[in-house]
Amino acid sequence: MFDSFLTFVAAHPVLIGLWLVLVIAFVVNESRRGGATLSPQQVVDLINRQGAVVVDLRERKDFSAGHIVGAVNIPSAALESRLDEIQNRKGHPIVLVCAMGQHAGAAGTTLRKAGFTQVTRLGGGMNEWRNSNLPLVKG
Repeated sequence: MFDSFLTFVAAHPVLIGLWLVLVIAFVVNESRRGGATLSPQQVVDLINRQGAVVVDLRERKDFSAGHIVGAVNIPSAALESRLDEIQNRKGHPIVLVCAMGQHAGAAGTTLRKAGFTQVTRLGGGMNEWRNSNLPLVKG
């Protein structure tokens, strides 16, 4: 099986090269559409220095169990219908936070289409925030 794969690769280098270019372009495009990915420390700096708004995309019960200080809770499923809650903060940097980072990209695309220009995401989501031993607010 592996030998036949290597034979295919050797026989079709242009096809394999094109496929690799397309995969890389797809990954780069998807990461840019949802905004840059930031580390927890970069998020803290953005909040402290530029007054970034943290939008927590998790469900209410997860948000209540622990969230970043000052975060606005708008579940990812309701983001489009609740954009008016953050509409007045279009000029501020926005940091999107979800559980593990899987929903933030799509939410970033939604915000960019709505005219938000400074959209970023917390890489690794709340799991990474907790792993960094950064403070959480409960309730």
